[in-house]
Amino acid sequence: MAKGKNVRVRIILECTSCVRKSVNKKSIGISRYITQKNHYNTSSLLELRKFCRYCNKHTTHREIKK
Repeated sequence: MAKGKNVRVRIILECTSCVRKSVNKKSIGISRYITQKNHYNTSSLLELRKFCRYCNKHTTHREIKK
């Protein structure tokens, strides 16, 4: 079998509400998830609703750049 290019890339999703709280120093930490996406099919930044253990609710997690 021929080796193909790596289409799937590893991305980091970060909670958007924890980032806003960390400026005021009220949050303990920032919730992050590691996942993969197809770079060719989804070229824009990925945004998903995931559970944040610091906010204790489902919030929007946005892809961050490395």
